[in-house]
Amino acid sequence: MLPQKQAEEAMVSSFNLTERDDREEEKAEEPRFGLKSILWHGGSVYDAWFSCASNQVAQVLLTLPYSFSQMGMLSGIILQVFYGLLGSWTAYLISVLYVEYRSRKEKEKVDFKNHVIQWFEVLDGLLGPYWKAAGLAFNCTFLLFGSVIQLIACASNIYYIDDHLDKRTWTYIFGACCATTVFIPSFHNYRIWSFLGLGMTTYTAWYLTIGAIVNGQVEGVKHSGPKKLVLYFTGATNILYTFGGHAVTVEIMHAMWKPQKFKYIYLLATLYVFTLTLPSATAMYWAFGDQLLTHSNAFALLPRNGWRDAAVVLMLIHQFITFGFACTPLYFVWEKVIGMHDTKSIFLRALVRLPVVVPIWFLAIIFPFFGPINSAVGALLVSFTVYIIPSLAHMLTFRSASARQNAAEKLPSFLPSWTAMYVVNTFTVVWVLVVGFGFGGWASMTNFIKQVDTFGLFAKCYQCPPKAPVGTKNH
Repeated sequence: MLPQKQAEEAMVSSFNLTERDDREEEKAEEPRFGLKSILWHGGSVYDAWFSCASNQVAQVLLTLPYSFSQMGMLSGIILQVFYGLLGSWTAYLISVLYVEYRSRKEKEKVDFKNHVIQWFEVLDGLLGPYWKAAGLAFNCTFLLFGSVIQLIACASNIYYIDDHLDKRTWTYIFGACCATTVFIPSFHNYRIWSFLGLGMTTYTAWYLTIGAIVNGQVEGVKHSGPKKLVLYFTGATNILYTFGGHAVTVEIMHAMWKPQKFKYIYLLATLYVFTLTLPSATAMYWAFGDQLLTHSNAFALLPRNGWRDAAVVLMLIHQFITFGFACTPLYFVWEKVIGMHDTKSIFLRALVRLPVVVPIWFLAIIFPFFGPINSAVGALLVSFTVYIIPSLAHMLTFRSASARQNAAEKLPSFLPSWTAMYVVNTFTVVWVLVVGFGFGGWASMTNFIKQVDTFGLFAKCYQCPPKAPVGTKNH
């Protein structure tokens, strides 16, 4: 136990030194209690919690009722809880691997003062270049399509307030708006946005819940899910995607003053998110039933009024924030590729980041399938990025007795056995590989191809209701 204790003390010492350096740098630049410091510079445990809770559900809040219609009420509730806990477990593993990597590097006197550690660098440092390549490929592709989904959602939502423009045109407009995230330097600077973002999703979730209950069940409502196997697994992978938002865990941890305190933050964030996702999806499915099968955006079925318009506007702002969350790690990767990551000029960094936004914009216009694209991304990318790779990486990092003995982090109190850790990790890998990637990949791609066949690529207005001829509208 002595070597382990020494390793922990060395880790805490090095992290405290980093924390002290960060605080001294901030004091030199900002007034201690200045408004800019309060709103702009975040690194506390609370900032990390707000970031995780805010980032975990954005537009997916509007597609979970659609998933319930595909798989039924009971399966929807059970899988939300299951994947929420499974996602919290793999987020914990990622945090352990980050602490292990950072403690090893700081013992080697590596300075991270002007460098943001990313997941692929953790894999490289602990397991080598092949793991770095796998982590980089899956993580970047997932974050790329995660940004695409937020852009698609913006166009889908604004259409329910102003349908004078089609969704494709709205995508052009919001692509330009979201490009302004290039000016936000790092996750330190999302303090106020994370706080506001969580308030926005909380309002929207309870609007959906109360709105569905007040509206009541529609006439002749049917709850026939699960009807088809392909729909069941499509819905399941959307839920897997919902609780797989921790592709930015490492970047959020690195923005903390004391990253070793992150361990249970994602679980606490998930428990709060359950209070948003479970009531809203349950109430919407109870009220509208099978109608949700052809309305992947929950806003489409609720009557237009001031409450709904407020929810739409708040979700638009939140999707801008979530776009930034997903895109910021891509900005970091691009900066490192072109050698601009150490540049201190915000305007210069913003300029070199702009090329990252272009392919996101283009893909959102090609695949505007709000809802089905979530499931496809969940099955093909999230399954590996945030479930399989972290579980395998943890097992391989601590496969030797010396690595386990000198681990920077103790085993969790609820699972104080390395054998139990390996059992849980093996179960995670097998389950997600077979159910998430295997069945989920088949179902989500079948459904995705169906959307392409029905609406075509570059669809001008996906799932838009036919407009009444001019002069026939009620006044």
